[in-house]
Amino acid sequence: MVETPQGETYTEIAARHGRSEYRVRNAWARHPQWPEPIGKRGKQLLFDPAAVDQVIAEHIERPAVELEPRRLYTAKEIEALTGVTAATIRADRSKGRWPVPDDTSGRAHRWNGATVTQALAGRRAYHKAGE
Repeated sequence: MVETPQGETYTEIAARHGRSEYRVRNAWARHPQWPEPIGKRGKQLLFDPAAVDQVIAEHIERPAVELEPRRLYTAKEIEALTGVTAATIRADRSKGRWPVPDDTSGRAHRWNGATVTQALAGRRAYHKAGE
């Protein structure tokens, strides 16, 4: 009797993390730190759940940042606190994926902490390798 390695498929990883299989297969699994398959179940690749969880924790999941809800933050301050770069904020604003600033009176636009927290709520991104 041949033993098959214990592991999870993309579908099982997606179900366990509450994400779509498309997200896992075409975004997460393309990260350079994604673990190598440990075997196959039929035609489906199997991955070590512990190795997958480690990559997700270290490189994919963005830890929640606590910002003061009423304090105003510049894009550079948001970058320093959250890891979302000022350039990404500018690009996302132009594409309608980042809220308009709460304060435009000065040279640098600023957002309330509550606005930033809401914008980041559903956002997930990779951390650069080595972070």
